[in-house]
Amino acid sequence: MLHAHLEQSSAKPLPVVIIGNGPSGICLSYLLSGNIPYVRRSPVHPNPILQRKLEETPEVSILDQDIEYLSEGLEGRSSSPVALLFDALMRPDTDFGGTADSVLAWSHQPDRAIPHLVLGKNLPGGAWHSIEGSMFTLSQGDWMGLPDLQFKDWLSKKKRGFRNNRATAGDIVQYYQYYVAKKGLKKNFRCGTLVTSIKKLSVDVDSCYNSQDPRDSSSTWEAQTNTQVDSGSLFQVDGFLTTVSGTQPFSVYAENVVLATGTYDSPSRLGVKGEHLPFVHHTLSALEEAVKNKEIGMMSDPILIVGAGLTAADAILFAHHCNIPVIHAFRRRVNDPALIFNQLPKTMYPEYHKVHQMMKEQAIPYPGPYECYVSLPEHHIVTFTEDRKCIFCDKSGHQKIHNISMAFVLIGSNPNLTYLPNNGVDLAVDCEQPVSSKRNPIDVDPFTYESVHEKGLYAMGPLAGDNFVRFVQGGALAVASSLLKKANPNPP
Repeated sequence: MLHAHLEQSSAKPLPVVIIGNGPSGICLSYLLSGNIPYVRRSPVHPNPILQRKLEETPEVSILDQDIEYLSEGLEGRSSSPVALLFDALMRPDTDFGGTADSVLAWSHQPDRAIPHLVLGKNLPGGAWHSIEGSMFTLSQGDWMGLPDLQFKDWLSKKKRGFRNNRATAGDIVQYYQYYVAKKGLKKNFRCGTLVTSIKKLSVDVDSCYNSQDPRDSSSTWEAQTNTQVDSGSLFQVDGFLTTVSGTQPFSVYAENVVLATGTYDSPSRLGVKGEHLPFVHHTLSALEEAVKNKEIGMMSDPILIVGAGLTAADAILFAHHCNIPVIHAFRRRVNDPALIFNQLPKTMYPEYHKVHQMMKEQAIPYPGPYECYVSLPEHHIVTFTEDRKCIFCDKSGHQKIHNISMAFVLIGSNPNLTYLPNNGVDLAVDCEQPVSSKRNPIDVDPFTYESVHEKGLYAMGPLAGDNFVRFVQGGALAVASSLLKKANPNPP
């Protein structure tokens, strides 16, 4: 059936299409597959206020309760009340070092499943496929787990454990793929799909969802058909499906669309002269590839790493391991409270603490004990030149030039929303600025995650401002609860 939905544009609309197959999309697929969470009778939640609320209607599933009421007053490391609620139910006291079991019990109820399709470019796991497999997660390993299958239990079966309570990206990807198979979700997933367009059609739902040629529509959200609009609206999702037999276009129609594509598709750029030159790159994988191909080595001119986030730190650690000389330029002061290194516990993140120590001790004009590394705090890039030189400017406005072999600009990334009209800007909190997970997420209802600008369209994960796996699952809870209530306003 699902294959037919991609190959036949005349197929009946699906209730839900999810764009993106990372942890957000996987978790939502699990909930929409008839897996319903209830509160277990025996455990007592350490939060007494939440415990009293849970005791009021223990026979009603969490998805069917008033999520806004349950999440009221919760505090934690997320600004999303539903994210805090689901995290509190899954990991009751984890922020205080506790190891209490989840208070949720899961009941498989196939009659409550909502047919859906999950579209993704890669195998299940989303952006985790683009991270070098040996890299450790920022979050604790336990926090990477999905509902009803603890990550530590899966890891123990692999005869491995955590290092400083953290896991590798390679383990995470394997776990997510195992989860999809173990939970019977494969039938909902179509990998190898590239979505190129999402349009909303105002149509008569009984007859004309197939009457609009996407090539004839404008780039506005509402694409009118020639048929009288009287009873509903649908989304048309277009793209390309790649299989072993080749690539072919597809169109699928859905009553609701969930955006879960994350923010790692489009690396941020400096916007300086020469940034287009072939020796200037914007991904960590480009550094790994250059080392693998022996384009750079310990006898090369230094590589330049720009940025003061964790990706830049990972690049420094990788280069240091390979004995490759590094010039590290970043705009902030090393003791800036906003710098991520100043927010991480030293005992849990020793390698990042080491990078931060290098940044402080190896700054010009006072070189420290670390060979093959130079720190340039409060510097910005002026120009890259064709003869592999970089011109910097310090906080005083003085310029300096360094020879470099390659440059790696690792200053963050932005979502690629070219498949949406106007790149999704019309859906953002600030409708005049590009969508950004940190500064300008898609504007959603905090308890349903439905777009406040476009009904039937949902956003979750980083697109909605949730940037950690433990918290994106609250978005899945909110979306699933909303969709179930749409499907059946009077649940059992």
